[in-house]
Amino acid sequence: MKKIIITINVLLSTLIMVACGNGEQSQNTPTELPVQKGQSAVQDNESAKDIVKIAISSKDHTTLVTALQAAELVDVLSNAGPFTVFAPVNDAFAALPKGTVDGLLKPEKKADLQNILQYHVAVAVYNPTMFNDGQIIEMVNGGKCTIHIRGGKTFINDAEIMGNVKATNGIVYVINKVLLPQ
Repeated sequence: MKKIIITINVLLSTLIMVACGNGEQSQNTPTELPVQKGQSAVQDNESAKDIVKIAISSKDHTTLVTALQAAELVDVLSNAGPFTVFAPVNDAFAALPKGTVDGLLKPEKKADLQNILQYHVAVAVYNPTMFNDGQIIEMVNGGKCTIHIRGGKTFINDAEIMGNVKATNGIVYVINKVLLPQ
């Protein structure tokens, strides 16, 4: 009986060694951990677009995308949300005093840029039918914006809302001015 148990143990040991590669380390073992990327790095051309992918695909929002990248907010706006984003067009950034955008894109101005960009985002989905004249919307940076309805047009502060696009994680409103916190 003892010989049978020893024989079984030898066979099991042999099988384990063969299954494990005779104790040698596999040549395919990675030596470095893969680089971790945020939600914005997910490649998916089949599904509906999130807020960041909508902005990236718009030729009118290249300055906004550059600012979001400099402020390191791309992954935040790629997350589940829900978000309402008031997205200034390139001409809105160009209308700021000369040098303003270039200055805000510098690394030492990152906190200021984040504050301005967060003043364009609300954590909720505000559909167009929800807007009322005088309505106050709280923004991510802690500031407040006011909705105005005049002559059949809707404004946030003094920026005209020119259109909107639904996103998987909220809604994007195209606006003609940059919103500046008080």
